[in-house]
Amino acid sequence: MDWDKLRIFHAVADAGSLTAAGDTLHLSQSAVSRQIRALEEMLDTVLFHRHARGLILTEQGELLHDATRAMSRRLDAAAARIRDSREEVFGELRVTTTIGFGTLWLVPRLPRLYEKFPDLRIDLMLEERVLDLPMREADVAIRMREPSQADLIRKKLNMVHMRLYAMPSYLAARGTPKRLEDMRDHRLVSQNTRSTQVAAGETLIHTLMAVNVGSTLTVNNYFGVLQGVLSGLGIGVLPDYVIADFPEMVRVLPELQSAAIPVYLAYPEELRSSKRIKAFRDFVLDELALHASRRARLKV
Repeated sequence: MDWDKLRIFHAVADAGSLTAAGDTLHLSQSAVSRQIRALEEMLDTVLFHRHARGLILTEQGELLHDATRAMSRRLDAAAARIRDSREEVFGELRVTTTIGFGTLWLVPRLPRLYEKFPDLRIDLMLEERVLDLPMREADVAIRMREPSQADLIRKKLNMVHMRLYAMPSYLAARGTPKRLEDMRDHRLVSQNTRSTQVAAGETLIHTLMAVNVGSTLTVNNYFGVLQGVLSGLGIGVLPDYVIADFPEMVRVLPELQSAAIPVYLAYPEELRSSKRIKAFRDFVLDELALHASRRARLKV
């Protein structure tokens, strides 16, 4: 298939107009129109519905646009990696991690990464679904389990535990539980066990629920749990990495915690030499070292 025609088709599909696409490609409207007609004849199909307000893709056009969009992304990524290998750190870096780790730990620290690399463009995808790194759904991932996909470089970052935290004002008003059974007299703020989360956290929540906690607030992500705790609503189940950033919180029932949860950073083997990946990896490791130092001073 003619790559030049596909390039012109992609520009027209994005712009929704022959004229706008021509301006982008520095071609006349008639030249763009001829290339689109030739592509439609080659494929024996109609790719656009034409009306007074512009062009709309047909069903067949949508299928082709999906393909050209994927091609364009791969070509852009390849070009960026080529430049990356010999120039400064810049361009798009697609990072995926969980909603909890992304909102509570990673995003608040990103200003320091941007300060060092102002031309970096990070596309942060926060979701519990594990994206396919070899298929380039993302460039780098931070996950709460060891990645099982092949052809990945993986590095264990640290271990996380789910623990119980509350605000001093809440404990002053309601008292501090001394035993697990005392949780019956408190409000538990936790992630909903029906939502996606690590098994260790879910197990801890089930243990707490088993003592017949009277009042609960369940949220579908840890950011909501944190806000509930900071608002004095109750005792929350949270990852231990939050305490360094919110030292005013008090750990409750310190003998009670989840099993250890490993945290891994992973990226495709083909990106081993990427300066963007190296910059992000080194940033995360440096921030984790600072985080560990703060926690050590807090003795938590």
